[in-house]
Amino acid sequence: MTQTATTYEVVIGLEVHSQLLTSSKMFCACSSDYTRAAPNSHVCPVCLGMPGVLPVINRAAVEKTVMTALALNCEIPAHAKFDRKNYPYPDLMKGYQISQYDMPLSKDGWLMIEMADGTERRIGITRVHLEEDTAMSRHVVDGDGETMSLVDVNRSGVPLMEIVSEPDIRSPEEARLYLVKLRQILRYIGASKANMEEGNFRCDANVSLRPAGSTTLGAKVEVKNMNSFRSVVRALEFEVERQTEVLSAGGVVAQETRGWVEGGEGHTVSQRSKEQAHDYRYFPEPDLPPLALSAAWIAGVRARLPELPEAKRGRFVREYGLGIYDANLLTDTRARADYFEAAVAATGAGRAKAVSNWMLNDMARLQTAAGRDIEDVAVRPEALTGLIALVESGAITSSAARSVFERMFVTGAPPDEVVAELGLTPMGGDDELLTAIEAAIAANPKAVADFHAGKTAALQSLVGGVMKQTRGRANPERTRELLHSRLNSS
Repeated sequence: MTQTATTYEVVIGLEVHSQLLTSSKMFCACSSDYTRAAPNSHVCPVCLGMPGVLPVINRAAVEKTVMTALALNCEIPAHAKFDRKNYPYPDLMKGYQISQYDMPLSKDGWLMIEMADGTERRIGITRVHLEEDTAMSRHVVDGDGETMSLVDVNRSGVPLMEIVSEPDIRSPEEARLYLVKLRQILRYIGASKANMEEGNFRCDANVSLRPAGSTTLGAKVEVKNMNSFRSVVRALEFEVERQTEVLSAGGVVAQETRGWVEGGEGHTVSQRSKEQAHDYRYFPEPDLPPLALSAAWIAGVRARLPELPEAKRGRFVREYGLGIYDANLLTDTRARADYFEAAVAATGAGRAKAVSNWMLNDMARLQTAAGRDIEDVAVRPEALTGLIALVESGAITSSAARSVFERMFVTGAPPDEVVAELGLTPMGGDDELLTAIEAAIAANPKAVADFHAGKTAALQSLVGGVMKQTRGRANPERTRELLHSRLNSS
């Protein structure tokens, strides 16, 4: 009898660490903006872990954590506390990390992700809790060619949220969608820069396989060292394939921690086994008081939540008559959505589609070429709507408007000023246009011959020639009409 191959279900849970956007560190007054600072320049006795120092809780970090939890539909308990998580890493200055264990700031939330086919999947959020980041080990080569490890303490103590999902994710692609949606929410509410490449948004994944239809979890493998969404997908795909091969061959998947190696085709390597896992020996942090979160205080944090991307997208469709695709693009970032609404407010909802078209086409193209975010675009919303009004009134042609916008993008000047500067006011009458038509006919004899041979598409080539000569000032419809008449008369 032939044995049927077992089909396995993928089970993934994600642990995301995200640095919070606060001006100071979690338990001291040192600046948390350490990215470009010289090593060990943002330090004090507290974040250096000196004996006898006392930490003080950063209120803003607590508020941003609770705001994140509310955005993720979590429950906020009335009481929370901090704990000491003990482990002996060289970049942990005190020999323990101040974190949260059995009384976190939130629990039992969820996040909806939308699949490519339009279906939705609900991913549970176990908890969102608050802790401090560690220092950073730096490995350098000295003058004798020897490698040595140094510790930069600037990052130590930066407020760090941990967002733990339930094991509800069923594919690497779902993991990517979850992370993209989570990052978008964190940026919308101003909780974090959430940039994986900069290290302020970091992800560990727990991966296991089980026979399809089973409810029993398989041996869990933790995957670390993934520094981009692409790395997460590749690492998870590799790990799923590796575990499938082990199980299909009759082997047993070891419960362990593995690191992702990006180079080449990419692979995971074993870092430590289950037997080597640390017992963190949590106990309550004696230097910090428990937190009492009143219903009124929680309501105040909830009231400061901005409109979230999903709700904003739906409103853009309802209020402005946009399609889902355009609404998705316009709400990708809060800054882009705010720009769109500021432009619409300056000109009226009736021009919302025109604003959307300019933002998602000409502006997006120029932004990509210049590497600018919407916040860095020199064209203000009211200037964009001013340009749209000039086109709709017939003051300039659509073709000329593109040239005007390109100049506005560089200088930030208002549209009427750029129109005058470039000399793109519409042509005064047919005499100037007829002169341009004669020049285009003289310069394109083949197109003229093609037109007389019955190839009517050649007319568009001649229209293009006129538009080029007039730098877009000619009215395309009037140009086509006069060209057709002139060619038929010859």
